[in-house]
Amino acid sequence: MERKIIARGVLAGLVAGLLAFVFARILAEPVIQSAIDYESGRDDAQSAIDKALGLPVEPGSPEIFSRTVQANLGMGAGMVLFGAAMGAVFAVVFAVCLGRVGRIRPRTLAVLVAGAGFLAVYLVPFVKYPANPPSIGRGETIRDRGFLYLTMLLSSVVLLSLAVWLGQRLAPRSGTWNATLLAGLGYVVAVGIVMAILPPLGHLADNVQHYGKFATETPQPLRAPDGTIAYPGFPADLLYRFRLYSIGAQLILWSAIGLVFAPMAERLLARSRTGSSCPSRPTTW
Repeated sequence: MERKIIARGVLAGLVAGLLAFVFARILAEPVIQSAIDYESGRDDAQSAIDKALGLPVEPGSPEIFSRTVQANLGMGAGMVLFGAAMGAVFAVVFAVCLGRVGRIRPRTLAVLVAGAGFLAVYLVPFVKYPANPPSIGRGETIRDRGFLYLTMLLSSVVLLSLAVWLGQRLAPRSGTWNATLLAGLGYVVAVGIVMAILPPLGHLADNVQHYGKFATETPQPLRAPDGTIAYPGFPADLLYRFRLYSIGAQLILWSAIGLVFAPMAERLLARSRTGSSCPSRPTTW
């Protein structure tokens, strides 16, 4: 039975990943291309300044895959495979929670688990360390940025698991509604403490100098040695749209996983219960 549940989770994840890709290809990809164009123009301006100062000019990195391949095959394969992986994880959590979190219908439980996945795996880490397009974030800080994001993600997942456990322990004495509110409040407070402890990305950027310090991770205007602006800073509206579409793609992914998986799981479990009621057939769950 567990394998059948996970198989349906993977299938739901594949469908969800495809839907998220269609959304990202239509709305997010033009924003990514604009960010890449900005980065290319900024690099050209930086090379011109370095050349005028007699400094060595770094050669551009060769393009291994064309933008057409990256925007279609690369993004599509990446999002579909990511969706399948998240669908498998979702199905495992669903199987673990089934029958252990109260008398909840499988369809309802699937939607709740999907919502929890979106909250803990994406939204909470996003609030602390939001997604950035390709031109934001320098190579000098990529390892530290990855470590901080992973720390926030793991903290969010662990704290949500503890909140569910706390809610179950409080439910017999406080009632389901009050227990849920108390557990949710505990999760919010604990996440807030973790966010306050972890440093902002601007702290990493302060340690990088290149014609003046950056106050934030977002590229500021590039200035020549005489102080004039040689290239503008990264457009704020472009950053806003990229982050908005990132949230939209993940919301579609997790919603589709829950909604596609829910009826399949309910039919599977209904058949299992029907089969287990027959003495001649062994139970598998």
